[in-house]
Amino acid sequence: MAETSINLSADAPIGIFDSGIGGLSVLRHVRALLPAEQLLYFADSGFSPYGEKSETVIVERVLAIAAFLLGFKVKAIVVACNTATAAAIAALRATYPGLHVVGVEPGLKPAASLTKTGTVGVLATHATLASDKFQKLQQQIAESTGTQFISQSCNGLADQIEKGELNSRETAMLVERYVTPLLRQQADTLVLGCTHYPFVQSLIAKIAADAGYSVALVDTGEPVARQLLRLLSQHGLLRASATSGPLSAYTTGSRTALSTAFRLLLELEVSAEEVAVADKA
Repeated sequence: MAETSINLSADAPIGIFDSGIGGLSVLRHVRALLPAEQLLYFADSGFSPYGEKSETVIVERVLAIAAFLLGFKVKAIVVACNTATAAAIAALRATYPGLHVVGVEPGLKPAASLTKTGTVGVLATHATLASDKFQKLQQQIAESTGTQFISQSCNGLADQIEKGELNSRETAMLVERYVTPLLRQQADTLVLGCTHYPFVQSLIAKIAADAGYSVALVDTGEPVARQLLRLLSQHGLLRASATSGPLSAYTTGSRTALSTAFRLLLELEVSAEEVAVADKA
């Protein structure tokens, strides 16, 4: 039933969604690698943050957003949210088996190959860190590489980024509170396990440097874009166009806030539209 509403046409758009503006860190890589594609960005800001909600609630929300995006006949969906991927990507794929779905997950494998101390810090939401998907991934890579992973739940950090406070005193205090204990435990590599966090990457690096530590930061936005490229290419679904594909944006929060985020974070002028998306009954 669900597959009948899916348009597997090369000219169909790609849907990208997140609990808020964090997914813009993934969208910028997708847009750079696949400039001809038509992109729809959905920010569920009216329902964020996801990190403190139950898995059941997140699954219901993700399925509702997917149904909304399928109204535009999307050929693929990028779940540009670590928490949503961990909680709901299996349910999304099961509900829409004909749809191409790409998720994000913390870059534990590349971090394990980068670390020299053998200790990696993982910055993420509570929901991501508590998920079975993350726990299994961490155990698998720890056993195969011998890497020690230290998880740090960053309560409130995504909220600060949503408010556009990338360099405020409060944001800096949060970052210092979460990052410093990891560095003191000899973590020389930090995984940005939430798509919001790349937007404070320079702040994290500065705080580490000011404390006398050299640290590598791992963002998974580019690998997600490469996986999307492989998937669409494999199925003959790349859009052929010499011009940049159109970009539209929808939010359950403030359209002004989302448009401002596009301008400040990506230097793009995008007129966002406010929508109401109800959970599926």
